[in-house]
Amino acid sequence: MNEVEAFTDGACLGNPGPGGWAALLRSHGKERMLSGGEADTTNNRMELLAAIHALETLKRSCQVNLTTDSRYVMQGIEQWVPNWHANGWRTANRKPVKNQDLWQRLLAATKRHQVRWCWVRGHNGHAENERVDQAAREQAKHYLKHGRNEA
Repeated sequence: MNEVEAFTDGACLGNPGPGGWAALLRSHGKERMLSGGEADTTNNRMELLAAIHALETLKRSCQVNLTTDSRYVMQGIEQWVPNWHANGWRTANRKPVKNQDLWQRLLAATKRHQVRWCWVRGHNGHAENERVDQAAREQAKHYLKHGRNEA
């Protein structure tokens, strides 16, 4: 099984506001940077989309070490999603899960791969995290400048 390192991050200028996401994929000494964004979104949605795009881009089943600085993504996928799924996508307080569409998409994307989730403190000098942070911020700035009309 192919081994892939993935580094992901999301950014938002205002919350909600224009946002960006980025994912760096590395395998066999080659790298590929992915990025995108939305004109009106939240930081959590961008963090989720970064992980989703990293996993959905891989065409074959892979062993993926996915590094994120988002505790929301880490705790969500490792702890909360099984309970939400079992409870019909309701929280412990019986409220609808925020970002359910993206959590379901992430859950589906993880099923194709063997994913090891790793957390790193953001803005702490981790080289790959700094790279994806910069790329996500550039996307957010693009959407701040151009809005919905130009991606």
